Amino acid sequence: MTDRYAVIGNPIEQSKSPLIHTAFAQVTGQDIEYTKLLAPLGGFAQAVDAFRAAGGRGMNVTAPFKLDACAYATDLAPSAQMAGAVNAMKFDGDKVYAENFDGVGLVRDVVTNLGCSLRGRRVLILGAGGATRGALLPILAQAPAEVLIVNRTLAKAQALAELARQHQTDAVPVRGAGYADLGTQSFDLVFNATSASLSAELPPVPVSVFAQGALAYELAYGKGLTPFLKLAQQAGVTHLADGVGMLAEQAAEAFAWWRGVRPDTQGVIQQLTVPLV
Repeated sequence: MTDRYAVIGNPIEQSKSPLIHTAFAQVTGQDIEYTKLLAPLGGFAQAVDAFRAAGGRGMNVTAPFKLDACAYATDLAPSAQMAGAVNAMKFDGDKVYAENFDGVGLVRDVVTNLGCSLRGRRVLILGAGGATRGALLPILAQAPAEVLIVNRTLAKAQALAELARQHQTDAVPVRGAGYADLGTQSFDLVFNATSASLSAELPPVPVSVFAQGALAYELAYGKGLTPFLKLAQQAGVTHLADGVGMLAEQAAEAFAWWRGVRPDTQGVIQQLTVPLV
């Protein structure tokens, strides 16, 4: 019998999840059907209830329902608790298990696909929203030398840094700061986790944040050479990446969680990659 999965959101037409998971099913020989589900605002729980009643086995969750999924779940994984958001659910009778695979997907892309170790490196994360919350614990688990979170609202960055210090198992120094506090500090990995690139804007960072040999990583994907990546390029950075690998890797984590087999991601990454020009 074909098992049913879906991605739920509003809007949802832009989602690449059906393409990705259908490709994963083909390469792993899994018999699944994966569709898009447009839920009305305020109607998340009813839409999921109906999907489960019709035999649905699991879901990916995208905007604006990641917080609704937190409230809907019966069992939240630590990743989802830390992120305060859910991007994957699995249904088993009355149980609704919830995960957030964004952070582990990001780290796998950086370490495995891009060959860039985080261990002992200086890490700068721009933005203190949901994307950063989801990424922090997996990044800290790689034992970087330090992590600095910068945000336009200083208090938000500091609160997130404090939350990370409470949850991490290793004593990695984590600080929150404002953009004005960056000064001449430089970092080995710089992640843009702000929404600036979605509107073709540039976070207010100086070129000096990029250390020699740094990786500049744009969490948004499919936007080409964003203002953030252009700034890094102007600073002499040659190792540039966007979030297409993160997208594929978090999807592969969800697929493995659902089906017990982890698909190879390279074909999907190649298919979805937009040149950084």
